[in-house]
Amino acid sequence: MKIEWYPGHMAKAKRLIAEVMPKIDVVIEVLDARLPISSANPMLEKLRGQKPCIKVLNKCDLADPDVTNSWVEYFDQMKGVKAIPLEAKKRSATAQIPKLCRIIVPHRGVPGKTLRAMVVGIPNVGKSTLINTLAGKKMARVGDKPAITTCHQQIDLRNGIHLADTPGLLWPDIRNQKSAYRLAVSGAIGEGGMDYMEVALFAADHLMKCYREPLAARYKLTEMPESASALIDAIGRKRGCLIAGGKVDQLRASELLLREMRAGLIGRISLEMPGADVTEEGACDS
Repeated sequence: MKIEWYPGHMAKAKRLIAEVMPKIDVVIEVLDARLPISSANPMLEKLRGQKPCIKVLNKCDLADPDVTNSWVEYFDQMKGVKAIPLEAKKRSATAQIPKLCRIIVPHRGVPGKTLRAMVVGIPNVGKSTLINTLAGKKMARVGDKPAITTCHQQIDLRNGIHLADTPGLLWPDIRNQKSAYRLAVSGAIGEGGMDYMEVALFAADHLMKCYREPLAARYKLTEMPESASALIDAIGRKRGCLIAGGKVDQLRASELLLREMRAGLIGRISLEMPGADVTEEGACDS
């Protein structure tokens, strides 16, 4: 099944971003630390042009810390880009962002010269959570499903910085299906655009290649199954996902694996790393 998910409001989001961008001093792009390339919308790079950019590697508590450090080094080599890993719900962590904005744009954020920052990101990467934490109150809707934010709003942080919030933006045609599957594993793809069993097989294959020890520990596996489908079957039996005749309910087992992987219960997992052509391979050992 080809994964495609592009709600109609996202075309409007692209137009809004293009209209607001000329007035913006710095772009704050929220990425998923587990898949920074797959969760970066190529259109955003074109829309921001030469604007300085802070790449926020959110959900770093769920990602492999060594891989996240490699991503920070990778992005920091780019002109006009600074990357920081954080958990958007922690105010102590997000306090770095206003400071970094003033460093990147030193002539703004002072009396009489408001610093205008735009927060952008694909659905379900924690963009609204970050905004609410920065504002110190609920300013944007937050949910565990993608496409919660659907309209543009301006937020005054009362520290010389104004934030422009935008709807979650995903490109209209996910041409690379490996990136699409990584997004689906992370929860960024709407339920109607994915097949749970196929996505779980993709996740299982990655875990078997890159995170065998935490995988075995989580599901008490004495031997690693020979295939992704066999792993799903083993997990289903371990967790009682059974149907008549003692057969494994593959759908329930698939949903369980994805749910626990997204929640970090298997361990801190990254789905891609720099140094490889992550849009094609993304293997942790490349």
